Amino acid sequence: MLRQISRTLVQTHRTLSRSCVSGESYKSAYNLERLYPNSIVDVTVGVDRFQEHSTNLDEHFDGHIPVGKLTVKYSCSSGAGGQNVNKVQTKADVRFHIGSADWLPVHIRQQIQEKKKTKINSKGELIVTSERTRSQITNFSDCLQKIRDIIEEVQRKPKEPTEDDKAVVRMRVERANRERLKNKKIHSATKSDRRVMFD
Repeated sequence: MLRQISRTLVQTHRTLSRSCVSGESYKSAYNLERLYPNSIVDVTVGVDRFQEHSTNLDEHFDGHIPVGKLTVKYSCSSGAGGQNVNKVQTKADVRFHIGSADWLPVHIRQQIQEKKKTKINSKGELIVTSERTRSQITNFSDCLQKIRDIIEEVQRKPKEPTEDDKAVVRMRVERANRERLKNKKIHSATKSDRRVMFD
């Protein structure tokens, strides 16, 4: 059994070496030309389609945040925790410059700059902090999740109100107007009762 395996390996090695010397490329028994002998295979078509598909994928955020392009700082957390809070720096501060964040599509960066102005400093950096736990890794992971939540929030389209929602809002506005007019009449009657009448 071992002799047969060794002979097969030697024959395969000789076949490969001959094909390399003669300049022929090695093709397995399962290549496309043997599986589909009467068809013409064009590999560049698939490459072009893949490139078009990859450019379309750039319009959406896939959830991956490159850690190497983030600025991460750790500091002492606030709150209870004993002396461990003063000794260990567990609070995570994660920031990145929105204008140069090439891992985000352009329209998402613009929406973040418009809708999250309170979280952006004067340098154009989005700042996210977390001191939820007493672990650096957990707080850093929480910051990454907060960034994903911000990206999802700015991409979320506002919900269109239904006819029932519009009717409820209309009823609440009418009720509030009735209460306001009623209170005005009561206040006006109170003031008129206080007025002194001279003969």
